[in-house]
Amino acid sequence: MEKRFAIAMDVGGSHITSAIVDLSEMKVFKESVFKVSFNSNLPTAEVMDFWENAIRTLLEKSEVGKLSGIAMAVPGPFDYEDGTCWIKDQDKYDNFYGLNIKDLLRERFDFDLDFPIVFENDAKSFGKGEVYKNMENLPKNVMAITLGTGLGACFIENGKIVSTGITVPKNGEIWDLPYKNGMAEDAVSLRGLLSNYKSLSGIQANNGLELYILAINGNKKALEAFNLFGEDLAEIILPWLKSFNANMLVIGGKVANAGDLFLNSFREKAKQSGIEIELILSTDNETTALLGAASLLYEA
Repeated sequence: MEKRFAIAMDVGGSHITSAIVDLSEMKVFKESVFKVSFNSNLPTAEVMDFWENAIRTLLEKSEVGKLSGIAMAVPGPFDYEDGTCWIKDQDKYDNFYGLNIKDLLRERFDFDLDFPIVFENDAKSFGKGEVYKNMENLPKNVMAITLGTGLGACFIENGKIVSTGITVPKNGEIWDLPYKNGMAEDAVSLRGLLSNYKSLSGIQANNGLELYILAINGNKKALEAFNLFGEDLAEIILPWLKSFNANMLVIGGKVANAGDLFLNSFREKAKQSGIEIELILSTDNETTALLGAASLLYEA
């Protein structure tokens, strides 16, 4: 079988990470990973210079003669089918609002109109990437969540995103589910974690790292804040793990790096609910997102 290769890009507000992906085996060439930081609020042409340089650098570094496409993991709001960016008032990509990314890339390269340029939500790319890391996961029902400044989620069945139907929440999203006196993201995100600590101690921690250091050094209030975080996480997602009949739960995002501090309370809640599930803690969000975005071309 002829080898197929793609360039995958994880598009962030202050950087892009890109790499060559072997679509035949669904593997990221780790030695090809290229990361560049920049201000995404620069004029469009200057941002596109960074993107173009990343793509050309990969093509020059690799021995790939022919590409099967470009796949991009992009935050929303974004028209993932059409390729139009609708990000606004998020302090990133301000000048891209209403612009079609496919057109911008075709202006820089001599791609044919039928050359595949595909887009996936960054949180969904992460979840799909975790599935495609091990092809044995493809038949599984997987729920993947990202814990960071926000709360991302996706539901995956047979390697495909499920965002409609009675087994998943509206649009497959959990961040805006009603929870306590607000919504899920208020409790299960970095701000929720910091809020827990302030409520318990009366002290406002400056950031997640400061709270993490307090906890690993045995600060009781910090440890309690993480325990409460795990309980809140369980309250929010256990009903959907059950509804979706999930076999596997993947947790990623910056806060996942502190998994040892909140997963015990999560597991206890799951046990009390009679839910047994394979739990994967991912600390490799970027290359995972690259693989997830490229899976659109694997399926093509």
